[in-house]
Amino acid sequence: MKILFAIQGTGNGHLSRARDVYPELAKYGQVDVLISGIQADVDVPFPVNYRMYGMSFIFGKRGGVDILETAKKLKLFRLLKDIRNFPVEEYDLVINDFEPVSAWACKRKKIPCVSLSHQCAVLNENAPAPESGDPMGKLVLQRYAPVTAAYGFHFKAFAKNIFTPVIRKEIRKLTPTDQGHYTVYLPAYDDETIVKHLSYFKDAKWQVFSKHNKEPFTSGNVTVSKIDNRAFIESMAASTGVLCGAGFEGPAEAMYLNKKVLVIPMLTQYEQHCNAAGAKAMGATVIKTLHEKYYDTIRTWLDNGPKISVDYPDMTAEVVAKIMQEHAGSKISNTVILSEAEGSKSKLQAI
Repeated sequence: MKILFAIQGTGNGHLSRARDVYPELAKYGQVDVLISGIQADVDVPFPVNYRMYGMSFIFGKRGGVDILETAKKLKLFRLLKDIRNFPVEEYDLVINDFEPVSAWACKRKKIPCVSLSHQCAVLNENAPAPESGDPMGKLVLQRYAPVTAAYGFHFKAFAKNIFTPVIRKEIRKLTPTDQGHYTVYLPAYDDETIVKHLSYFKDAKWQVFSKHNKEPFTSGNVTVSKIDNRAFIESMAASTGVLCGAGFEGPAEAMYLNKKVLVIPMLTQYEQHCNAAGAKAMGATVIKTLHEKYYDTIRTWLDNGPKISVDYPDMTAEVVAKIMQEHAGSKISNTVILSEAEGSKSKLQAI
């Protein structure tokens, strides 16, 4: 059986989750990997068959998407050509994590495309949503990577085929401690802005991981380092709390490690505002932007923010087995399906 696993390469969450999803897919056949996008900082420990430019939103330095830079980086004709030429028809099953080239290629050729992503969970009618609507932002999310079936991950399993987060094995192996510092990852802000605001809270020790600076430096009680996966997760595991953007994997991993969490959604980014609503429901603190007017909220979080406790069992194998049963049952042997699902029959029945 030939499986295409198509992964969004904007941001780090999709690739982080793929580290655990790929080995489960590989149990059922040959897996070819497609990654499109130009904004990731995470490497993957498996072969990548196709790397495509795709369609990426470029992080700004003032709290949101850099619209002008995003427009400059958009290569529309290249995107359309890749969609037209990509051979999705060669695969028995297409698994898509919010990746537009394969999704639109499938739509164009009327081939089934199965979403395994966080974004399809955000679009579920039962998902948390911000108080102020954003019809255009929601429309972009709906049309970015169209699919024919959806299996999603969110902070809670609030609907059929919506599951709790994939917590990668390297996070599950960590032993959380509290060494008194706060771990920070805010890719939509530049280092100068982050240091300016965090320096105000002189009694807190901040370990910042930067998307914009390759040279580490220290300014008072703030240390800034370039993004490094191992250093980041070790800092997070040893922290008192985590200050991060309102992505999905980052806050979910911080919650799993029993940290207090403060999230700042990117400006005019609908999905992140939905994520912020979901994180708030889990006990996280949310502020709209990194600004002086939210200093009181940050101070309250530092002094009294609750540590969040969640139950996120490792169900990646069961979720993949469910997809295989429902979308590829005739293309793989029953022996494979049963052997993968047998050890977790009760879990699978509960999904």
